Amino acid sequence: MGEILMVPALGKILLGLLLLASSLSALGSSSPSPDVRILSAERRVDLTSSIVKVYLTLKVENSGASHAADIFLAFSPTETEHLAIIKASLPEGKRKKKKYIPLDVNPTELSEAPNGAKLFSVSLINPLMAGETAVIEVLYILTHSLEPFPAEISQSESQLVYYRDSAVLLSPYHVVEQIMYIKTPTSKIESFTRVDPTNRAGTELKYGHFHDHPPYYSSPILVHFENNKPFAVVEELVREVEISHWGSLQVKEYYQLKHAGARHKGVFSRLEYQARPSINGASSFKQLLAKLPPRVNSVYYRDAIGNISSSHLRTDYQKSELEIEPRYPLFGGWKASFVIGYSVPLEDFLFESPEGQHYLNFSFGCPLYETLVDSLTIKVVLPEGSKSPSAVLPFGADQYLEKTFSYLDVVGRTTVVIKKKNVVPEHNVPFQVYYNFNPIFMLAEPLMLITAIFLFFSACIAYLHMDLSLAKKA
Repeated sequence: MGEILMVPALGKILLGLLLLASSLSALGSSSPSPDVRILSAERRVDLTSSIVKVYLTLKVENSGASHAADIFLAFSPTETEHLAIIKASLPEGKRKKKKYIPLDVNPTELSEAPNGAKLFSVSLINPLMAGETAVIEVLYILTHSLEPFPAEISQSESQLVYYRDSAVLLSPYHVVEQIMYIKTPTSKIESFTRVDPTNRAGTELKYGHFHDHPPYYSSPILVHFENNKPFAVVEELVREVEISHWGSLQVKEYYQLKHAGARHKGVFSRLEYQARPSINGASSFKQLLAKLPPRVNSVYYRDAIGNISSSHLRTDYQKSELEIEPRYPLFGGWKASFVIGYSVPLEDFLFESPEGQHYLNFSFGCPLYETLVDSLTIKVVLPEGSKSPSAVLPFGADQYLEKTFSYLDVVGRTTVVIKKKNVVPEHNVPFQVYYNFNPIFMLAEPLMLITAIFLFFSACIAYLHMDLSLAKKA
């Protein structure tokens, strides 16, 4: 009997050891390997708009004996705070035949990184074996990273901003060789930190080549330059997408827009602005371009006062572009609120899955060109009677359900609410909302309307009949 009891007990012990070994292995793979090093790193920092884009190319090598399944990226606490999106890919092929295989990027919970650095893991498709090398291309975008200085300017002054970074790449690995390029909108660079070797040519600064820097090494730099590009920030955008199975998709977008550049000081002269807007309003903007879906109709653009006529719509079979102008040019610190609405054919965006579910395929993000959104809320209003709704997005976002009531609704319409902060143009990718819907519910509102009309006329006929009867008796 004792032997019979020892077998399962021994099995449990072995199972526990295996689980412990796998946990330790997973733990080991979730931190940067000291055997991995970066042979070359090239950074290209694009400062030509209000949103900072950084293109990073890494050539990594595994010089150890064990394989490496993940490559880690390090960001300073300031960068982490302003980080909007990270994308990584594995290039394959050359020139015209070159293609990019996307890689998963996830934040880690490692706390041992020096100076509060935050690590993100890039999961390789195939582990990097001993002695192998790989090239990884990374794009990451930073928002609110350009600091206006001076913080206040007059109408005729150009806008100058600070950009802070490190001349060398902050990395958890030893970096053998690296270089960084910084591109500015114009050649007017007031000052920049010099780290030998540093070169300047027109609108470009070049830092490096640098050689043999240890992990987590940094060399702070500061660049002070002119940037009069529109610092357009949508503080809040609420988009309502209403699905009607009768044939149309109604979209309404509520904007709270702000010029997030250097605050305007002094008196605004419209006469001087109209005479020489490129000089007496260089840092302002008065036009925005919205990219709308093709085949839009019933487009409107209005604010609290009413319809704004200073807009132009261009449409073709591939896209629609709406040029809008607020009622006044926006200088630093000024705000404007407005609404854009339109309709599109339902068949362009509503489809049926192989499982028989309906799903909406629509674009996430903000349609305004090169615009940052601090807080985006998308409300997808499903037809009354819809069940089992779910949203699928290629990135993380908050989701919940609520009820929306419209004309002739009885139980209300299920509404999928999606919220995300720090939204940039790279978030303008399709997302899907799946739901089940029985077409019989399409008859509910027409039947209610017919019933209401029938009861109304019945009441009128009954009233007339009663009135005639009383008249005869009289």
